[in-house]
Formats: sequence, structure tokens, C-alpha cells
Amino acid sequence: MKRKIYDELLNWKNDSANIKPLMVLGVRQSGKTYILDEFCKKEYENYAYVNLFENDSVIELYNSKLTSDEKFAQLKVLLNFDFEKENSILFIDEIQESEKLISELKYFCEKHNNVRIVCAGSLLGVKLKRAKFSFPVGKVKMINLYPMDFEEFLMAMGENLLINLIKDSYLNNKPISEPLHEKALRLYRIYLITGGMPESVKSMVRANGDYIKYDTSILTDIISSYFKDMDKYVTSESEALKISRVYNSLPSQLSNLSNKFQFSKVDKGARAREYETSLDWLEASNMVLVSNIVKVPEVPLMGFVDNNTFKLYLSDVGILNNILKISMNDILSDNISLYKGIIAENYVANQLTCNKHDLFYWQNNTSEVDFLLYLKDGIIPVEVKAGDTVRSKSLNVYFEKYKPKYMIRISARNFGFDKEKQIKSIPLYAVFCIEKDF
Repeated sequence: MKRKIYDELLNWKNDSANIKPLMVLGVRQSGKTYILDEFCKKEYENYAYVNLFENDSVIELYNSKLTSDEKFAQLKVLLNFDFEKENSILFIDEIQESEKLISELKYFCEKHNNVRIVCAGSLLGVKLKRAKFSFPVGKVKMINLYPMDFEEFLMAMGENLLINLIKDSYLNNKPISEPLHEKALRLYRIYLITGGMPESVKSMVRANGDYIKYDTSILTDIISSYFKDMDKYVTSESEALKISRVYNSLPSQLSNLSNKFQFSKVDKGARAREYETSLDWLEASNMVLVSNIVKVPEVPLMGFVDNNTFKLYLSDVGILNNILKISMNDILSDNISLYKGIIAENYVANQLTCNKHDLFYWQNNTSEVDFLLYLKDGIIPVEVKAGDTVRSKSLNVYFEKYKPKYMIRISARNFGFDKEKQIKSIPLYAVFCIEKDF
């Protein structure tokens, strides 16, 4: 399946003036190993793969007291691979298993920058955030791989012509025909079932969109694997329990009337200081996305954040719906009641994150805007509506107060632009079109 990160990998390969070891981070089972393996096979004549879960000898080598030059020379022999040979690349998977090797990436960068090396690993973000070793800051290029966005899902489903039509309509604010609009909305609802985890999407592709044949156990197994992995990277059973409590509280957190994360929803009487490290762990693992409240929507948005007030979204909308145990039939028939808006908002957060937008929202005593985007046109407010009822009281309040160049409303309605209200209408299935433009 095609992944858009491939273009970033090519940019890294072709940047001959500044080649650093490449590290790909992302939530477990988001497809890091698959896409890096495909990239190495397609783009290089000589390729070696090593998985540190399966190769203790590499870990032992880098734990030894040999010099960096000696380790480098012996690694070639150990792998029987000359990675200095022209058009060669080495892929080290599960690199978090060797802190010493991560530190040695600085040596690769400074002493052997002719070597092409890529690496990835499960919960690598957690390992780096809690590192007790010297991380080679500035000597490694790091990029994130997120679950497949809706555009990648459409690619997998063979809907490239629909993608082109959606992109054209987005740029021109031009509605598409009603039958195609309904088709795109149905595909959007199918995506709400699968989410963007590659194995989940593959199952729906194999079923040719027939949700009856879709394997619902895939997402259940992925969630279980998250918590099995947790045991390897926590300091105690108590910490594991706290992380689980925070994660399991997220579906109910999303329905908070206060529109913010509340520690009291995690455990009765819980306080922030008791669960801060748990939140850090979940964020570093890419299992959750954090959206920060902004009291004053000015540039830079991060400078006006209230760190004590934020929202958490699950990293994948399919996982959210799996946890909520909503039937596929209810999702496809749009029979979700209150949670329809919550699911749509989580979906939008996922799509914006895939397009490298930081997540922010705005709130005052009477109104809330779901997202604020920093684009070349300035700070643009975004409101999410799950259906086609699109009264926008909060957008109106925001417009009167801050006068943005225009506003965005994401809903089940077709494309369009209201010149009087300065509102750009974007269907839920077209959120992937909102790219960072500078």
C-alpha cells in the first residue's frame, strides 16, 4: 500500500549535502517496518536488515568496551555486509533495544556520513524521552509515521480518481455531484470502522469494502499489543496501571462537557502530579494526540497556551470506535447519536496531525472553536460538525472578536464558500486536503 511518507524518505536520500542517520518514529503497528523495508529494497542496490529483538550479538557488540572505530569495523563482519559500499543501506529495526547503538549514531554521522542508515522501533519515542544515555542531538534526522490518513485509505481502495476530484473541489470550493458526495461519505464511514492502521485497512481492501467480511479482531489485537509492550518500558506495575487508567478513560474524556481532559475521570480524587508521567508516556508512544487550549489566538500559538487545560484524542479513529464497541452497521448508517460529533472530531484531529498540523483549540466562557490552524493566511478557526446541520454560533463569536481572513467548517455538507460569512465548507472526507502551506 502506498504511503505518503515515501516522498520524505526520498528527500532524505537525495539530500546529499546533509545526510544523517534517519530515525522513523510512530505508534506500534503503524507500518514503520513495512515502509522502510520497501524503501530500502526499491531505492538501493545493496540492503541489509537487522532486527535487534532477534540479534543479541549486535547489542553485545555495542555494549562492549571497544572503540567506535572497532565497533564499526566489526559490525560489518557481524552482518557480513559492507554498508560503506556505494548504493548501500542498513536498516536497524527495534533499535530501542540498544541505547549504546543509538548513541553511536553520532559517530556514523560525523565519521562515516557516506553510510546510509535508517532505524525504527516499537515505543521508540518513549525510549528517547526517558533516555539515560547521550542522544545524538542534531546528528539524526527524525520523522513521524502516523496511521494511514483518509487519502491513503482511498488509495488502498483504488479510488484515485475520487481523490483527484476531491482535491480539485477543495481548491475551487466547487461542490461535487450528489451521488459522488454520498459515495465519499460512505467511504468516510467505512474509514471510521477501519481507522488507518495498515493491517486493518488491508482487511477492508481484501473484503472489497464489504464490512461483513472485515476482520474486527485486528484492532482488538493491536490494542492488546500496546499494553503488552508497556510492560517492557515502564518502571513499575504501578506506573503501568496509571497509564492504562488514563488510556481507558479517553473515550469518556472526549464527551466531557468542560471540553478538556479531567484527571477526576481517570480516578476519583486523582491529581495532575500523580498522572503527569503517564500522560507523557502515552504522548511519547504516539498512542494519544494532545490539543492545547489557546486563550489568545495570536502568533505564535504555542506562546499563548494554557498548559493546564488540554484535550486528548486517540491516535486512530478506528481504535476509538473499537474501544467504544459501536457496531459497524450503526457507523455506516450514521446512527451514533451523541458520540457522532466526538468521533468526527477525533477523526479530524488524526487527519490534521498526519498533515503535520499542531493541535490547538480556543474557548471562552460561551463558545469553543474545535481547532486553530496556523496557515499562510494567518490563524484560521476550524469547526467540526458530524452532520449537515451547520449553525456556527462559535465561529460567529470568534469572527466578531478576531476577524480572521476566513473560517473553515468541516461537516457532512458538500464543498462551498459563504462569501457573506467568510466560511469555507469542507466535507469530512476532504480534511486530508488541509495541508500546511508554508
